[in-house]
Order: sequence, then structure tokens, then C-alpha cells
Amino acid sequence: VIWGDGTKGFPPNAPYDRIIVTAGAPKVPQPLIEQLKVGGKLLIPVGNYHLWQELLEVIKLDEENKIKIKNHGGVAFVPLIGEHGWRE
Repeated sequence: VIWGDGTKGFPPNAPYDRIIVTAGAPKVPQPLIEQLKVGGKLLIPVGNYHLWQELLEVIKLDEENKIKIKNHGGVAFVPLIGEHGWRE
């Protein structure tokens, strides 16, 4: 079990092929993009704290953290709390 701020990811085991986030963030956390392999995918709900979010598929294109984003539509998740998420 690893306990900590999920918005920071887990650098010791990076890079990852896939990351799935199960709480809504205000924006895509940069540390999670940095921890993806090139060609890796991050699935994360992004949007409003109290209302709907959009389920985003983020694909890392190169080592400079260039990304492509696909929107998979509206979802509703609990808020992602942390340094790169919501503060409370």
C-alpha cells in the first residue's frame, strides 16, 4: 500500500504505460504526464468541483511532454484533493 498525494503520482516506479485517476481534477496534473512513457495514456476526469467533469484520455507524444487529448464526454467523480488538484 502506498499512501500519499495522488496528484504527484509515484515517481519511483515511473515511467508508466497507463495511469487511471478515479477522482475529478481542476486540470491534468503535470507530474502524471511526466511519469508516462512516450505513447502512454492517462485517463482522468477534469472539470468543475461540484458539477460535471469531462473524461479525458491524455496521450504522451514525446519526451518533452507534448500531449494529445481525447474527450470521452461528461462524467461525475468525487474531487481529487492534493497539491495538483483541489485544495480541500
